[in-house]
Amino acid sequence: MNPTVFSCKLIHRIYSSSKLVNFKPISYLTLRSYVSNTFLLSKTSLTNINGISVKSIPIRYVHDLPKKKEWGKGKGPISWKTLFITLGIGGIFLVGMQYVKKEKQMAIDKQRRRELGKAAIGGRFDLIDHTGQPKSSEDFFGNWLLIYFGFTHCPDICPEEIEKMITVVDELNKTKPKLPNIIPLFITVDPERDSVEAVAKYVKEFSPNLIGLTGSKEKIHEVTKAFRVYYSAGPKDVDDDYIVDHTIITYLVDPEGQFIDYYGQTKTAEQVVNAITIQMLKYKSAHNQSWF
Repeated sequence: MNPTVFSCKLIHRIYSSSKLVNFKPISYLTLRSYVSNTFLLSKTSLTNINGISVKSIPIRYVHDLPKKKEWGKGKGPISWKTLFITLGIGGIFLVGMQYVKKEKQMAIDKQRRRELGKAAIGGRFDLIDHTGQPKSSEDFFGNWLLIYFGFTHCPDICPEEIEKMITVVDELNKTKPKLPNIIPLFITVDPERDSVEAVAKYVKEFSPNLIGLTGSKEKIHEVTKAFRVYYSAGPKDVDDDYIVDHTIITYLVDPEGQFIDYYGQTKTAEQVVNAITIQMLKYKSAHNQSWF
């Protein structure tokens, strides 16, 4: 008998029975399980195996039962194809988000450089180097610069900061040869005493790569004003000696002559090296340059 026909007859028998008491509705799954089991029991037969009676069901009736859906062949809730497509779309979305984030950050950095470099800090200058040759800011275009403002009679702070600046330059050139070279500059804030000869003698004590710059009071005032450097000469003693109070900052300038960053006295040489490396890589990325 067909299982469906048998199920219908069984249901009819259940509902038409006059002996049914306190009948409660049951779910389809419960009924289906009951019908399947009842159907199979009705088809069992006794088989004698070695003197033992065993109930068996003809295999043809087992094949008539409904089969469960197979997974992994596109019949489940999510096929492999759908999964791969979903992951692919998700990956493209994440890459797109990262690209947009990078472009946004580059635009912010570029705007910050424009505002700080052109409007707030830095600018052109016309001075004289320690060899007596005129030097303007344009002469350094195409080079990265580290600029420190000080004076040759400074007892301790200026020598320490200049030594740190030279350490940074040497470290960059030694450990990061693929990055462009950087030129260290010393600009005096004491033009009254720091002549060309005095500056030449001073810079030789630190490094042959250090360039010293001096000039008239007016020219020194112009460059310190451009870089927002504060300086003030103290009272003279009996030997006409005096101390100049000034800003203790080292400035980073890019190859276009624009101010990029600054580093205070509390920064270590290692920290400055890492900061400059990041700024150089940002500049390279923004200008699509290749140094390698």
